[in-house]
Amino acid sequence: MIPETDHLPHSRDYVFSPAIRIFHWLRALAIVVLVATGFYIAWPFLTPYGGSDNLQQGWFRMAHLIFGFVLCAITVIRAYLYFFSKSDIERRSWGDVISVDSWVKQLLSYVWVGKLHKKGIYGPLQYMTYLATTLVIVVMCVTGIALHSHVYHDGVGAFFMPFSEWVVVMFGGLAPVREIHHILTWVFVVFIVIHVYMAVWSGIRFRHNSVDSIISGYDYHPMKNDKDH
Repeated sequence: MIPETDHLPHSRDYVFSPAIRIFHWLRALAIVVLVATGFYIAWPFLTPYGGSDNLQQGWFRMAHLIFGFVLCAITVIRAYLYFFSKSDIERRSWGDVISVDSWVKQLLSYVWVGKLHKKGIYGPLQYMTYLATTLVIVVMCVTGIALHSHVYHDGVGAFFMPFSEWVVVMFGGLAPVREIHHILTWVFVVFIVIHVYMAVWSGIRFRHNSVDSIISGYDYHPMKNDKDH
């Protein structure tokens, strides 16, 4: 059955700035590279051929470090943009998080009952999922920097050493830091699968807020009446 919104005019709304879109895809790339290289560092299953100067593990580590610091930088910048950007479309989503009615409407919409109404760009469940994932990223950055400083004692590693020593003590040793860093990697794996599925599904279910909005920056909403906008 074709939803009635297919026969209605739609408004074209600008929702995601170039900065948000660029950082989204850079963060996605960083997470994919970090997961792949992280698992290899934990279990180097490839055997390099040639002499002793073939530092295959070193190349994986270098990629992991580069994209790790990229992810840390993006996390800081995105936090700044969330609080201080001129556009408040992300901040407005907090109004749905503290609204019981918004939670009920979103959960019902997921079982094809009613429609999804949002004050901002994210629904309450989506907002809380992104918030939880961001907190996981922060822990990954903190534990990753601690591990980096205890392997590379010069340069950036030396700069973060006082902070890293505090982190190691807080977690009860370097081994627990590494274990937490490794376990939380699986959060990214699960999140990627669910995130991609829900992004595609939302586009099919609601006819807006789909994958193309994070590419083009524009979203489309049916123009039936004011409450459907």
